[in-house]
Amino acid sequence: MKHSKPVTACLLFLFLAAEGIVFAEGPKDSAQAPEAPKTQEKPAEAAVTGSGSVGVYNQYIFRGYEIGQSGLIVQPSLTASYKGFSATFWGNLDTNQRNTKTAAFSQEFKKGWNETDLTLSYTHAIDKLSLTGGYIYYGTKYADETEEFFGTIAYDIITKPTLSIYRDITNYKGTYVNLSFSHSFPIYKAIALDLGASFGYFIGESDYWRTYDESTGTYTGSKYKGFHDGMIKAGLTIPVTRAFVIQPMVQYWFPLTGDAKREYDAVPGADIKDSYNPNGPVKNNVVYGVGFTYSF
Repeated sequence: MKHSKPVTACLLFLFLAAEGIVFAEGPKDSAQAPEAPKTQEKPAEAAVTGSGSVGVYNQYIFRGYEIGQSGLIVQPSLTASYKGFSATFWGNLDTNQRNTKTAAFSQEFKKGWNETDLTLSYTHAIDKLSLTGGYIYYGTKYADETEEFFGTIAYDIITKPTLSIYRDITNYKGTYVNLSFSHSFPIYKAIALDLGASFGYFIGESDYWRTYDESTGTYTGSKYKGFHDGMIKAGLTIPVTRAFVIQPMVQYWFPLTGDAKREYDAVPGADIKDSYNPNGPVKNNVVYGVGFTYSF
């Protein structure tokens, strides 16, 4: 054909031009560096948390028992927790030690540091259910030192019912069961009203817990067992900062049965009494004071 060469040349030129354009553009992302693989964020490591506190009260009552009768009571404590494990140091300082049926002080009417407790525990939460187990060492100077294992189950609903079982394994072998309730109500800004109550049941197992027998005048009766102590309380939680709170409170302790409070005249005509419970009676007592807590 007459014009075959020019036409062929033109077609070849257009083809090469088109190819050049394609090669010049290339793939749209070819000029970008390949995206670096994303590094997986490490989960935040659990931190050690804790608190330090000190309480100042008019009296020390333990499970309904009187530990001293008067004087200012100072009770410091320190707790550290990590991944459900906790360790707590707790102490008791009495500015005016007074002997009771439960506690015998070597230096009566004097100031004394008379108890150091250590608690080790582990807590596991399942939704609103909280399970705790642990060990307590009681370093008491007014009675024989002893040890306990304990288990607690708590349900996080209104009144927060909590059932605790303590088992003494050393000098005062027995089982103490406590059912408690507590709830806090906001009343003004961050200030809360704290209400609570608890009820204890005791089962003595060793011969130490034999009850007072009037026919013999000694502790040769059956082992002490029954509903033991009750307590109701009210207080305030007053945040000063995000970490520091002040908690004034008042507690009323009372016996749950006649056996828990029963006493006998040890010496006729004298103000010396023996209690049905060998560890001492549960009396009506009012405890009041204030606690200071700093959390970290």
